[in-house]
Amino acid sequence: MAIPAEILRAEILQKVVQAVDAESIQQTQVIQSLWGGYGELFRATLTGGRYASVIVKHIRLPQPENHPRGWNTALSHQRKLHSYQVEVNWYQQFANQCAPECPVPRCLFVEAQDEEILLVLEDLGTLGFSEVHKAANSVQVKACLSWLAHFHAQHLGIEPDGLWQTGTYWHLETRPDELKALMDEPLKQAAGLIDQSLKQCRYQTLVHGDAKLANFCFTPDGSKVAAVDFQYVGKGCGMKDVILFISSSVPFEECPQRVPSLLDHYFDELKRALADFQPQVEPNQVEQEWRPLYCVAWADFQRFVKGWCPDHWKINPYTEALTRQALVQLGVLL
Repeated sequence: MAIPAEILRAEILQKVVQAVDAESIQQTQVIQSLWGGYGELFRATLTGGRYASVIVKHIRLPQPENHPRGWNTALSHQRKLHSYQVEVNWYQQFANQCAPECPVPRCLFVEAQDEEILLVLEDLGTLGFSEVHKAANSVQVKACLSWLAHFHAQHLGIEPDGLWQTGTYWHLETRPDELKALMDEPLKQAAGLIDQSLKQCRYQTLVHGDAKLANFCFTPDGSKVAAVDFQYVGKGCGMKDVILFISSSVPFEECPQRVPSLLDHYFDELKRALADFQPQVEPNQVEQEWRPLYCVAWADFQRFVKGWCPDHWKINPYTEALTRQALVQLGVLL
């Protein structure tokens, strides 16, 4: 007989109270349901103890009946299960060592058992990162690129123990269904070459893996950010995070004019961060390798998007031109 949902929730709340040594939970506020029906994310306001509030991510792992885009397959389910285990490993082993220049919520408690995972995290809102935005101004865009630059610099050369061997949610190995559905034949034929070009570049770091605007929390003035949602963190070229962030924050009709200076900003920040975190690395060499991979990272993402949702708004003249540039650069097209 299934345990009623209200009893399960009461048990979870009691675990949260014990985990952070609070007296009680005053109220809870659901922030969002997790993608595909895998649980919920909520804020718990506390009485007593050190924390005024915490963020709780409660993950239920049984395969849901429906998927928002119809990709409800065993492979999709296994990818999602692995992504939550990666997130647990990230918060247990990596998160609390992130530098102040690329803040993330500290992990306060984690429990994984049977088909449930419970994560209790710092509430970034209590640390000054109280704002989320659906659109970003230039200050906010540069703040996120600075966060990415410091994150990539700090983790350059770090092995992704317990994380994705290849970071990002769209990487080729985990997306055979979308590749099969892809109608762009030149891109389909080049998929393996694109993937290898990104994997085999000399300078590898940890990439956030889902560095969209929605996963950044801002200070009120927008000058500083922290990042959340580390289900797809793993090894990769930093350009993979940069292209995804730009896809979520810069209107595509503005990209030709704005992106060159934004890339300059990212690489300027990366050089400064490498001087601090990796003084043995020559920053110009990293830029010389990564900058040409901007278009290749776009082509990699396009391969996924065009197979997953062929009429998606992220398929447009700007992204198509970059994809073609990548295919020419890789010798696939003349």
